[in-house]
Amino acid sequence: MTINQIVRNTVERLKSEGKVWTPDLYAEAFCLEAKKAGVKVEDCQGIDRYTPLMDKKTLDEVKQYRVKTTAELVRFLISKMSRLNPSEASILVEVLSSLTKTIAMSVNTLHNRDASALAKKTIALIESQAGKTQIDLLKQAWENFLSVYDDSFLQKLSDFGEVDSCNLKKTIEGLRVDTSSTQTGDLTRIAQLVVMGLSPSIAPKLDDKTTTLTQKLQENPDYISHEAFEKEIKAAIAMRIVLDKQSVEEMVKALDELLEKLSIQLIDLIERSESSTTEIRDVKRDLEALESDKPKDFKTAHKRLYAIATTLEEKVEILSQDLRSHNAKVNEMGQKIATLESQLATATQASREDFLTKLLNKRALEEVIGIKEAEYERYGRNFCIAMLDLDFFKSVNDTYGHEAGDAVLKAFAQIIKDEARINDTVGRFGGEEFLAILGDTELSGAQTFGEKVRAHVEEAHFMYQGQRIAVTVSIGIAQRKDYPSLETLKVGADKRLYDAKHRGRNRVET
Repeated sequence: MTINQIVRNTVERLKSEGKVWTPDLYAEAFCLEAKKAGVKVEDCQGIDRYTPLMDKKTLDEVKQYRVKTTAELVRFLISKMSRLNPSEASILVEVLSSLTKTIAMSVNTLHNRDASALAKKTIALIESQAGKTQIDLLKQAWENFLSVYDDSFLQKLSDFGEVDSCNLKKTIEGLRVDTSSTQTGDLTRIAQLVVMGLSPSIAPKLDDKTTTLTQKLQENPDYISHEAFEKEIKAAIAMRIVLDKQSVEEMVKALDELLEKLSIQLIDLIERSESSTTEIRDVKRDLEALESDKPKDFKTAHKRLYAIATTLEEKVEILSQDLRSHNAKVNEMGQKIATLESQLATATQASREDFLTKLLNKRALEEVIGIKEAEYERYGRNFCIAMLDLDFFKSVNDTYGHEAGDAVLKAFAQIIKDEARINDTVGRFGGEEFLAILGDTELSGAQTFGEKVRAHVEEAHFMYQGQRIAVTVSIGIAQRKDYPSLETLKVGADKRLYDAKHRGRNRVET
């Protein structure tokens, strides 16, 4: 369709609508006909061709006043310019210029977090076209920053390289910290001491994990500063104790067999001999040599004892009748030795036993847990620990007296001892708190044990001087494989006990 046809349609439109032919009405009708015909006419685009040139504030005002035509836009802009106060414009330009200068001065020191924050705030304020008061406040904030800023702290790095306060990247890249002559040397000496400490003392050889650890330390002494080192050294020490105990048991067994053989030979020779003064002197001389020059280890002791046995077997053929007269003294000494051994066993047991409940005490429980931890680290044998605490035990002491409290503790100790299996260990951890170490046990099995104990205690008749004392117990359980270390396992069980206490007591929490 041509422009002439659009003009004819516009005239027909105005005639049919009965409107007066003013320029504005004609232009409006013409644009409608052009749009209807699908013809783009630049003059009909109205103010749309000018809106990309406007700032956001002016564009918002144009929308607010509903400016549609070019003529309306011209009148709006003339009115806006008339309202503008030249004095205010001049002041605003001056303030913006001062602010820009202050920002430029501050950008020089933008290695500071506070300066970065102020810069962001300035950008936001400029974008929002803030007024004079807000700009003055921001300018003052920048001036305050410049007046108090002090970059002298950078000079602390001067011992390690050249400091360039205008180029922090250059300063950092130029830093040189030499610790090889001090720290590495110290760690090397410490590593050597640790390796010496891990060397076998009784056991004939190291386990695989300890061997690997010593190799790591010899190759890289800095490994001592790693987080994993503490865990590995604890496991190595615990395993060292286990292996040493096994070796001692094997060596003692071998010595017992040798001494038994000697005893049999001595008795046989006594029965066959009447005079053996010379042979006795030879044996005595060998024994005195053994006493004066004591062997340093089991292997040497075994060798020298075997030499003495060989000497007896080769040289002594008959023993003196005098030995018979000394049998009484030998028996007396044997009885004294047996008494001392019994006393030693009693003393050893007392050091591991709680005096009241006759269960293991805290120190003995810690030893057992250490062995279980070593078995877990070496063989992956899971175990659980259960912390048991008598509810409101203080009120039992306050109401019935401490003797009644002691009676309750002893009765409770017997209950958990009865419920424990042969491979479980129970003991008194302190006060009214007890600990059960459940070997080769999963969490479900430990919970079954806890429920049995809880039910047994709740149903039991705790009697004292004809009075029944109602007692309940709260139990917290944790299994080893759910925790990264032995210490966190203990903390976990303690938290479960805390949960049981705060959820009503007389319950088991896992």
